[in-house]
Amino acid sequence: MAQQERAVRTRNALIESAAELFCKDGFDVVSLSTISARAGVSNGALHFHFASKAALAAAVWEAAAQRLRRITVEGRARGEAAATAGGTGSTGTGSGGSLQVLVDTTHALLRGLRHDVILRAGFDLSESPVPVAAGADLRRRWQTWVEGVLAEAAREGALARDVSPQDAAHAVVAATVGFGALGSRNAQWLSQSMLTRFWALLLPRLSTEAALKGLVASGRREGTAGVDGVPSPFRATARSGA
Repeated sequence: MAQQERAVRTRNALIESAAELFCKDGFDVVSLSTISARAGVSNGALHFHFASKAALAAAVWEAAAQRLRRITVEGRARGEAAATAGGTGSTGTGSGGSLQVLVDTTHALLRGLRHDVILRAGFDLSESPVPVAAGADLRRRWQTWVEGVLAEAAREGALARDVSPQDAAHAVVAATVGFGALGSRNAQWLSQSMLTRFWALLLPRLSTEAALKGLVASGRREGTAGVDGVPSPFRATARSGA
């Protein structure tokens, strides 16, 4: 049992060290010996767990995919809990419906990108010229999830009449992935205040007047103290003349 635990710790250390170096220097530049040295293990131990750099990168990507999956699953679960607590159902303005789920989950994603190097590396590996694994594209997975949630918002009647779910998804994915890329050089792009201001700008254009009243651009989290100098909740401003 102790030997198995050591093997798990070694494997996890290699994945985390690889993620850190992939983010810092890029997949193409980093060598296996550099990764093993950072993890504090021998080259032999690394090759025991991973036959090649591509295999190690695939493990990093899979760990990142699990994190993204957890973020999206928890986002939906929070939305369902909010709707149940409010007694309004998923379409009730009190819970914000699917649009609020989307806002909340984008905030969770950026928090993850800010604090979790493995999640950041997974998104970075989606750009790698060397395929990590079949279908290994976190950006595509994120886009698919966003499109699904916005389609639900459209069925709830929460989207403005002239807004298509696909166009809205393109805007949200471009912004969140862009914030993630810019955040690798300047963490301010991954701050709650940055994303809150994005949603405060977009939501009045994206949603109906009725839906807008129940939306919180800063996201629903336990506790309402301001973060990054932005008061929370920071509700989207209704359109002028509303």
